[in-house]
Amino acid sequence: MYIEQLYTGCLAHIACYIVSNGEAAIIVPLRDVDRYIELAAKHNAKIKFIFETHFHADFVSGHVELANKTGGTIVYGPTTMQTCFDVLIGNDGQEYKIGNVLLRLIHTPGHTLESSCYLLIDEEGKEKALFTGDTLFIGDVGRPDLAQKVIAELTAEKLAGHLYDSLREKILPLSDDLIVYPAHGAGSACGKKMSRELTSTLGEQKKLNYALNTSLTKEQFIH
Repeated sequence: MYIEQLYTGCLAHIACYIVSNGEAAIIVPLRDVDRYIELAAKHNAKIKFIFETHFHADFVSGHVELANKTGGTIVYGPTTMQTCFDVLIGNDGQEYKIGNVLLRLIHTPGHTLESSCYLLIDEEGKEKALFTGDTLFIGDVGRPDLAQKVIAELTAEKLAGHLYDSLREKILPLSDDLIVYPAHGAGSACGKKMSRELTSTLGEQKKLNYALNTSLTKEQFIH
C-alpha cells in the first residue's frame, strides 16, 4: 500500500492517491487529471474508484473526466441530489476494495448533507488513516453555511448541529493513532483556523482542535 498527497497551493487543496496491488483510488481530484493517471501508470495500477467527500463549492472537480479516461467509478456519500453523470451513491459503513486494502465510507453530514469521510483499513485489517474531506481539517472543521445558497431552509445552524453530531458520534470514537488526511489546508475558504500542516493524527486533533473539545455543548458548538 502507498499513499500520496497532491497539494495545490493556489487552492489550498489536497487530493489523495492510494494504491495497493495494482489498483488505485483518487480522493477529491482536481480538474487536471493527468497527474493522477501518470501516478497510476508509474505503479502499473488501474484507477478503480474516484471518491468524492461532498459536492464542492470552491473548485471544479475532475471526477467526470477521470472516470471517462480510466473507467473508474465515482463514489459519493448518501445524497438525494441527482447528477448528470454516472455515480455510485454509497451507504454509511459501505466498504470498497482497492487491491488488498479497504475504504469504509463514514457519513458525516455537517459541512454539507452528503459529506462523508473514508476510513482506510490496511492489509492486516488495521484501521490506518482517515480521509476527512471538509468535515475535519487540521485545526478546524468545515464551515456549515455554504448549503444555504442551494437549499434555503437548510440553515447554517441546522448544519452546524449535524456537524456536532457527526464529530462526536462518528469521528471521536475512532482510534487516536489514525492519520488524518483533510482535503484542504491553510488558506482555503472552507475553514478559518486551518493549520499549515497537511496531516496530523486523530489523537493530536482531539487535543488541539477546538471543535473536538468534548466539554462543548451542542448549543455552544453551534454558536
